[in-house]
Amino acid sequence: MDYELHNGELIVTAPFNSSQARGLARFLAHLSVHGEQRGYGEVYGTVGIVLRRYPDHLRAPNAAFLTTAQLPPQTSPEGYLVTIPELVVEVRSKNDTQPEIDEKVNDYLAAGVLLVWVADPGARTVTAHQPGQAPVVFTTTDTLTALPVIPGFAVLVGDLLPV
Repeated sequence: MDYELHNGELIVTAPFNSSQARGLARFLAHLSVHGEQRGYGEVYGTVGIVLRRYPDHLRAPNAAFLTTAQLPPQTSPEGYLVTIPELVVEVRSKNDTQPEIDEKVNDYLAAGVLLVWVADPGARTVTAHQPGQAPVVFTTTDTLTALPVIPGFAVLVGDLLPV
């Protein structure tokens, strides 16, 4: 079991099912190849990020990407990221409600994240959120990009979210 802190309150989160885990593995692999291996930054698997303090507000996106300008990252005494990533990925579970997803996206954007991807393995879509812009939904035949965070990142959504 993982957890998050929402304004100091402990929230327990369920482990991934096989579809979510498989999708996350592909996101991490592509972020590593297109981002980290090309020298644009570092990719992190599920990692705690301190979005606010007093009371503590800690989210744990399924993936995060810090650009080279953000390295080395600042961390809390517990080892959580204090540096806000420029890109985060949330892989939606069947139990996630739309208001819960919206709250996470809003938390990330308010903290300074430039690009939030919400992957839905069931629908095989990725919704991209950026500050001040309407969300954009990418389907299996669409190419997902990571601008302005990772130049040259381009992957078919169908390759990220297998059947």
